[in-house]
Amino acid sequence: MQPSPTSDHPAPVIDRTVPSGGRTLREPPFDGPQVHHTSTPAAGRRPPARHEGPAASEARVLAVVDGPDTADYTDAADYVAHTATLRGVVRQRLVTRALIEHLPPAPARLIDIGGGNGVQAMEFARRGYDVTVCEPDSRMLAEARRVLAGAPESVRRRVELVQGDGRDAVRLVGTGWDATFCHGVIMFVPEPAPLLNVLVELTRPGGIVSVVGKNGPALALRAGLQSRWQDTAALLDEPGFTAAAGPGRQPTVPLPPGDDPANVAAILTAAGTRPLAWYGIRTFTDHLGDLPPGPDVDTVVDAEWAAGARDPYRGIARLIHHVHRRTE
Repeated sequence: MQPSPTSDHPAPVIDRTVPSGGRTLREPPFDGPQVHHTSTPAAGRRPPARHEGPAASEARVLAVVDGPDTADYTDAADYVAHTATLRGVVRQRLVTRALIEHLPPAPARLIDIGGGNGVQAMEFARRGYDVTVCEPDSRMLAEARRVLAGAPESVRRRVELVQGDGRDAVRLVGTGWDATFCHGVIMFVPEPAPLLNVLVELTRPGGIVSVVGKNGPALALRAGLQSRWQDTAALLDEPGFTAAAGPGRQPTVPLPPGDDPANVAAILTAAGTRPLAWYGIRTFTDHLGDLPPGPDVDTVVDAEWAAGARDPYRGIARLIHHVHRRTE
């Protein structure tokens, strides 16, 4: 594949063990996710540190924890398993379907920050794009190597793996990318602005920035559909609720800034982008746990795609997909 952009800094750790085409829908007008802050009980456990830097050992609340079924994955093995569930398949296929309407034609150079085991990267490599995955977790990269080893040579030569934290990506892979992806990462960092600013810096003027994060104000939906009523009630509390407000109630914490779609969109815009579209991901299927895909998976994805591109459905989806263009 094409070499990474040049950099004046030391060369990154690059994995050299592996050699270096959906239904269209009119793009929804972008008026920004109209969301407001909610809050949730303080986390009982700390989310995984897949995308944290050297200070990862510090105790802190990094993401909304909305009951016992909060996490789709907690480590590399769980993430790999999650990608094979119906929820995982829906997420990956909806992101791909949205992006093919906005990306420049192949071969273009794409960087996937926090790309995990490379599922999204390999899909775009199959479509003729040159894709670099920047991922801090060595176990994720090992899984990506394993999957790539069984892929056709035309895919293997278009994928490059780089180990490192996304917030250090400018040093690791340089700038000038045609598109920068960051999917399912911002919910794991304490403050999204530094990472989001890096995403914009990585992208060439006119290039695409694609970010997927939690839809914090709608997190009560999963709990409600799973009949977890105490979790549902807690997630519907207004900001500022304290234990003194009722018997047996626990203090809440503010919605983490990475789980607020309006905040994410505002940071990207302030960093020098303009929004092109936003989509909801998993309006109908998010509560289904680890259900595997069935023979009707294509119909399920079509239904989720239609819902995720229009109101009111996209506003209650579990995840929000932001697509921006760098303007400067």
